[in-house]
Amino acid sequence: MNLRETFFSPYGLPFVWGSTDAEVRETFPCDTEVGDGTRTDPHRAIDIAAPPPVVYRWLCQIRVAPYSYDLLNNLGRRSPRTLTPGLEDLRLGQRFMTLFTLVSFVYDEHVTIRVSHWIARLLLGDLAISYVIRPIGSDGTRLLVKLTLPRARRLGYVRQYFLGWLDLFMMRRQMVNMRDLSEAHRAIMLAGHAPGQAASAARTNG
Repeated sequence: MNLRETFFSPYGLPFVWGSTDAEVRETFPCDTEVGDGTRTDPHRAIDIAAPPPVVYRWLCQIRVAPYSYDLLNNLGRRSPRTLTPGLEDLRLGQRFMTLFTLVSFVYDEHVTIRVSHWIARLLLGDLAISYVIRPIGSDGTRLLVKLTLPRARRLGYVRQYFLGWLDLFMMRRQMVNMRDLSEAHRAIMLAGHAPGQAASAARTNG
């Protein structure tokens, strides 16, 4: 086993967090957004105790904010803790998190975005991301995230490896926030609020 296989395996941290082997082998919508050839494909996954429509609605919020570490990637502005009316009305070409553009979506199933800002493309490469929602049990969701971009060679791959750690740090926080917001929303609905009231009342300490 060589050094690259030992320390830079695409099947361990930082490239895979929470995903099963079967999920890593699946085809995702973002796979068609990057050209043929060898790719770097980080995978992340988390279980959420809320139904897919609730999780999907909160995912639409990343149109306007990253829901990660706001001091680091949102100029200190707190990502909204209430649902913003209208953000669920998706159209291709819409901006997500400033640096990305919506390239495909299916309501309550997935949102796929691709880096479009020239500075982000220079730093990150030709990156596409799919957020995929799968129902689990009677009222739960499995949130799967796949990032894909052409795999760099030699020192470029080392750079992608360290960017993988940075992405894991930021993406994990985003996914945990999506989980907490969605579960808070569901709890309010179960407490007897109407769906609209639940949307405006959902909160998290994120």
